[in-house]
Amino acid sequence: MDLKFGDVQETALIPLAIKASETVRANARIKDYKAKEIIDTLGVDVSKFDPFLSHEGVVARTLMFRRALVKLIEKYPDALCINLGCGFDDKFSQVDNGRITWFDVDLPDQIEVRRKVYEDRDRCTMLPGSALDGEWTKGLPKNDMTIIVMEGVLEYFSKEQVKVCLNMLCDSFPHGYLLAELHSPFLEKHGSHHDAVKNTNATFGWGTKSGKELLALEPRMSFVSEKSYNDEMKKYSIRGKLFAIVGKNINNRLAIFRW
Repeated sequence: MDLKFGDVQETALIPLAIKASETVRANARIKDYKAKEIIDTLGVDVSKFDPFLSHEGVVARTLMFRRALVKLIEKYPDALCINLGCGFDDKFSQVDNGRITWFDVDLPDQIEVRRKVYEDRDRCTMLPGSALDGEWTKGLPKNDMTIIVMEGVLEYFSKEQVKVCLNMLCDSFPHGYLLAELHSPFLEKHGSHHDAVKNTNATFGWGTKSGKELLALEPRMSFVSEKSYNDEMKKYSIRGKLFAIVGKNINNRLAIFRW
């Protein structure tokens, strides 16, 4: 694997480091051998990207996104699925039913690096493209149903950028679902104290108290559901339970929209 530390954006290192360390735990809740392979190849100390709360948050969101995706794919077994802002994430192998068509989409430089780690597979293709510009969508196969995943993406966007992104999705695909990670106004204001992101140059963008706030930006979308990562994190530890009480409204959420 021809991968160097400088190839990997620091925000992409956080979920990679966490998935890699969880994979080798005795009672691993998620197993991601590709993440472990990437971290081993980089050969750097990534412990600063793997503090307790971020670790539990990434495990929770991985499980929650997977469950939500599986449910939707059961309903639409031939859907067009897009992991938009995919980084090094490999959701396809977690949820493939043998029928979906999947695209892993990210900015050209990230896709270039991703190709050092992954190869295109049957029904799973890497594609350069931006969440703020629909040009890349023009060559995609037409489908009655599109399922878009945006995990760890919208939280770095301004309100204006979120609007551009939602408008682009509704313009580009006639019908679809969006599974999006959202964060709170508290994190928007105090992101510099985030236990893992503070070790990167990234800054958080627009935060919301409810996913319903996005509907004003794109009236074609409707709100389906929203769930805090606390719901999953509190299952596994006393600290997770305590944080679910103390940080009741500040943890990230999985929000689902349709149009």
